[in-house]
Amino acid sequence: MPIHPPAEALDRAHALPAHCYVDSAMADIEHDCVFARSWQLVAHAGQLAESGDHVVEAIGKMPVLIVRGHDGVLRAFANVCRHRAGPLALCNGKGAKALHCKYHGWTYALDGQLRSAPEMQGARDFNVGDIRLPALRVHEWQGLVFVAISAGTPAFDEVYAGIIERIAPIDLSAMRFERRETYDIACNWKVYVDNYLEGYHLPHVHPGLSKVLDYRAYDTELFAWQSLQSSPLRDGGEIYGEGEAFYYQIYPNIMLNIMPGRLQTNRILPLGVERCRVEFDFYYAQDDKAQSRIARDAEFSDEVQMEDVSICEAVQRGLASGSYEAGRLCPKRESGVWHFHNMLRAAYAWNADESMSAAQAGD
Repeated sequence: MPIHPPAEALDRAHALPAHCYVDSAMADIEHDCVFARSWQLVAHAGQLAESGDHVVEAIGKMPVLIVRGHDGVLRAFANVCRHRAGPLALCNGKGAKALHCKYHGWTYALDGQLRSAPEMQGARDFNVGDIRLPALRVHEWQGLVFVAISAGTPAFDEVYAGIIERIAPIDLSAMRFERRETYDIACNWKVYVDNYLEGYHLPHVHPGLSKVLDYRAYDTELFAWQSLQSSPLRDGGEIYGEGEAFYYQIYPNIMLNIMPGRLQTNRILPLGVERCRVEFDFYYAQDDKAQSRIARDAEFSDEVQMEDVSICEAVQRGLASGSYEAGRLCPKRESGVWHFHNMLRAAYAWNADESMSAAQAGD
């Protein structure tokens, strides 16, 4: 079954076919060619402020450990002991002096070097100095921490290029984490991303949000690894403040919702082919205006999210019905969806080529 028809021009474009959202084989394919080859948001800087502070996460199948070293350097490792794959940490923590495997007690320094291995004296040619945890790429940006597990992932600065300049004078680095809201949704992760990437549904699904954003001036801009939707704000300052709203989607599954005095990050995590988890982290500037809007922002955000949950779950049922054929996209309103789908098609094509090469090598 083909999963990557050739990219079409926007004015002729179709959405992805239904099986990309309902076929269980897609989970493994997307781990290899999408999530393992992209920068993933794993923490905020406040969780890793001091020596020994660490965060336990997962990127697809890969358990990940991020830790601040005694030298102040932020490092990331696979959370997998080099002995027999035990975990080095089971949960987030503060002030660790070393990393201790929870299975057999092997101990690593915070820079990943093995320091001790109990009762291994009888192992011939075994030297703790020869063993260290393989490092993963980690990058701290505007108070957010990202990890890439594949060497094939593009440079971080290439992926996130231009955002800070575009949103100026909004200063993300001055905002502080306030809270996390989590939603488990009965839809494929791509259904949620597709929904985020277009304002076409605003008048039909989000009556409250449509009063805050100016649909007539709602615009989409496409970049190499990003899609930006923006709109003037017109709520008079009650919910979001005055100025402009910026909705960034960074391939494949990270969103930055930016308004004056407020950042909301969204991380979309697959939980199987027909379920996903959406994590919303809220950050606010420390001035009185931004702080005064926190309670109303929480109420309004939950209202909008419940509207999105309802429509995304309905779309998933439609995709699984067997009656859907890939529909045409609206050039004016769905260019972000087109851009995202083309990036996925390219990833699927890369995966197919890699699979073919591996099969030929095995012949």
